[in-house]
This record gives sequence, C-alpha cells and structure tokens, in this order.
Amino acid sequence: MATSLCNPSSSPFPFSASSLPVARGRSLSRNGSSVRFGSSIGHPSSALCSRRWAAPCRASRPTLRCAAVSTIGQSDFVAEVLESDVPVLVEFVADWCGPCRVMVPVIDWVSQEYTDKLKVVKIDHDANSQLIEEYKVYGLPALILFKDGKEVAGSRREGAMTKVKLKEYLDSLLESTTTV
Repeated sequence: MATSLCNPSSSPFPFSASSLPVARGRSLSRNGSSVRFGSSIGHPSSALCSRRWAAPCRASRPTLRCAAVSTIGQSDFVAEVLESDVPVLVEFVADWCGPCRVMVPVIDWVSQEYTDKLKVVKIDHDANSQLIEEYKVYGLPALILFKDGKEVAGSRREGAMTKVKLKEYLDSLLESTTTV
C-alpha cells in the first residue's frame, strides 16, 4: 500500500519544507537567529515565482489525503475509547514534547495502514490531567492499546518509536488480542 506524507491541521507543523519560500541570497531572522537560504531555481514553491506565477505555483502542488487521527479529551474518552467496537490505540502527547512531534508522521502512517484493524486517537497531556493521572502516564509520547473497554496487558509504551518498531509492536498486540 502506498503511503503519503501529510500535515493534518492538528499537526504542530502547519507547513512542509517544500512550501517554505526560498530565494537566492535571502535571510530570515527569528528570535535573533538567522538562517540563510541558497538557490532554489526551478522549484515551483520558491519565492522566485513572481506574483503572476503565484496561483499556478500553488496549483501545481499535489493534494494529500490523510487518515483521521482525532484528538479527544476527557469528555469523549468513554465513547471513543472504552465503548469502541474496534481496538483503539491511544497516544498521549503534548505540544512542547519533541519526541511527540517526531511521532506525528509515524502515527499518521499507523492510522492509514491499520484503518481496518484499529482506531487511533490522541490525547493532549496538558488539557487532560485527570486521564494522565488515571492511566499513570509518566513519559511522552505514551501509547496504550485498548480493547473491549480495557487496557491490553503489555501494550503500554513510552517514548518515540520508529515505524518498523511500531509495526512490530502493533502486529504482536493485535495478534495476541485476536487469539485470546
């Protein structure tokens, strides 16, 4: 199955590297640090596109579709996770968490790859302290698989994971929960 990279609106990165304006010899300064860009001749999203070419440049970018990874809160937890008919992978995240940002494309991939096997949701650490305490989440990002309203034994993982490790983790958990 072919996968696509995407930036859902809930992503902490509202842009991709290819959408940044780049012009030869130009610098950007933010918070006292300076970044100097090189040439990007021929790149359709570069600042070298004049105003008359702006619309065609934007139109030439491909449209990407993303599988839905919804962000839920305390009020939705029972309905979305505990009462779900399919297994639910819950990712506990925070905006300020670097490893959580690293996991965004991996979790998006899981949502696309396992669409028929499980549902994926995110819970914001800072906005849902009661859930954090109830499920004893001490490290971020934290992954917990729920099935039939209960936490699957041995499903808890904390910290960033590669796509390969996450696939192994999910395949073994889903296999063990279907044979029990």
